[in-house]
Amino acid sequence: MSASKKTSKGGSDEFKYVDNSTYSKVKCEHFTVEGYSRAPIMTFWRVPEYKLGFDLGWQPWEFMGMPRWFLSHAHMDHVLALPAYVARRRMMQMEPPTIYAPEQKVADLRQFLAAFCRLEQSVLPCDIVGVRPGDEFPLSRELVFTVHKTYHSVPSVGYIIWERRKKLKAEYLELTGEQIRDLSLAGVEITYELRFPRLAFLGDSSPRGLDENPDMFRADVLIAEMTHLSSQRNEPFQLHGHMRVEDYVERRDKFQNQKIIASHFSARYTQREIADRVREKIPDMLDGRLVLV
Repeated sequence: MSASKKTSKGGSDEFKYVDNSTYSKVKCEHFTVEGYSRAPIMTFWRVPEYKLGFDLGWQPWEFMGMPRWFLSHAHMDHVLALPAYVARRRMMQMEPPTIYAPEQKVADLRQFLAAFCRLEQSVLPCDIVGVRPGDEFPLSRELVFTVHKTYHSVPSVGYIIWERRKKLKAEYLELTGEQIRDLSLAGVEITYELRFPRLAFLGDSSPRGLDENPDMFRADVLIAEMTHLSSQRNEPFQLHGHMRVEDYVERRDKFQNQKIIASHFSARYTQREIADRVREKIPDMLDGRLVLV
């Protein structure tokens, strides 16, 4: 392990970040996606420009700076690092983070953290917010996220991050600045909102999770799973809510995304096998948009 040049903003002493994990970085038009996913070992992602992360199966030291984390479901390889993440933020005198998770698992996650509090004889301050499909939460004036139903062996959700912009309604385009101001002060709604799906995170899900959330196909970037590379249908893993490479082939005309990050490959495959089998089925890698992590 080696120390980087980054330093913590919490506390009065300089504290260099320690490189305790390797992960992939995918440069996108509006942001960077960093992380890694391998079933059933670990899944963790962050988007530094948006100051948020998805799933906590592992916690690279420098990832603790993200104040919000979105959990897709509560399997071990997606939540195991939750206590470490919260504890490190407390140790570095950072604000308690906000964790969004399926509402059915909020009580269990609190008990999970409480067990570590008893082990350490300390506190792990954080705000765990239960979410349901159809929920919407603001992230900032420009960003909002929505919650979507997915299909796995335990309660699970996916997320879409939207950019929103205000546009002046057509009937007011010819008005002067003073006239527009006066209408606004009078309480007249002079603008309408446009939304752009920037990032979709599927989590673990059968293909139904994509098919029933078509906005995921429109997001600039889609992070999805491709757990299995077998050609056979109706294998046991499909009953537990996972996807195959053929599921991508069958839906290739639906993907409007600029990038599709496929991950969560089964640990039974080597990295070479993953690349070879996917390219065998999708030689053009969806016109070069498919990234394997």
